[in-house]
Amino acid sequence: MQSRRPNTNSKPTISYLINTNTMKLALLATLATAATAFVAPSAPLATRSPTQIFAEDDAEAETKPRSAEEISALTASVKTIFSLEDINGILPHRYPFLLVDKVVEYEKGKRAVGIKSVTLNEPHFTGHFPDRPIMPGVLQVEALAQLAGIVCLQMEGAEPGAVFFFAGVDGVKWKKPVVPGDTLVMEVEIKKWNKRFGIASATGRAYVDGELAVELDEMKFALAK
Repeated sequence: MQSRRPNTNSKPTISYLINTNTMKLALLATLATAATAFVAPSAPLATRSPTQIFAEDDAEAETKPRSAEEISALTASVKTIFSLEDINGILPHRYPFLLVDKVVEYEKGKRAVGIKSVTLNEPHFTGHFPDRPIMPGVLQVEALAQLAGIVCLQMEGAEPGAVFFFAGVDGVKWKKPVVPGDTLVMEVEIKKWNKRFGIASATGRAYVDGELAVELDEMKFALAK
């Protein structure tokens, strides 16, 4: 009796194809799910800034010219402690060598802030320099010394109107030119005062428009006997 060999050329059945395709789809779904776990989240979409319709109007508002009243009001909080007349009663100096116009801050025996308004009418500008007037640096230091004198001449052991001599200065640094039209805002601090011998030392600095113009580490002066 002859055995019957299986037919190797027979086509797959429909149920076999369906099961195979189902397994493939399940496998693909599993792989897709696993793959998303390693994908970085997408960045949020960039948002556009709102259109600035009134940008030009804002710029014009920022650069709007200020009136004289507005500019004058900038110094409304600065009060005069010693006027020019008061200073004349303290310092022996007079025009053209009185270099402090007023004092706006004062701590008795300690410190002072003074103002020097620089104008072209001052005689040293005739030759320093004819085509480019600049306040001499030595006069800036002299102005600081006079401001220190206003403090010292009201301390014990001194009398207003007394003459004092410049005895020395150390560590002077000039940072920017001082020219006519500038307002030199000066500050001095008394470091030592010997009432017996009338000898004092102080530090000082001065500014123009908030920028440092000159500074010194120490200046010394002595009352004339």
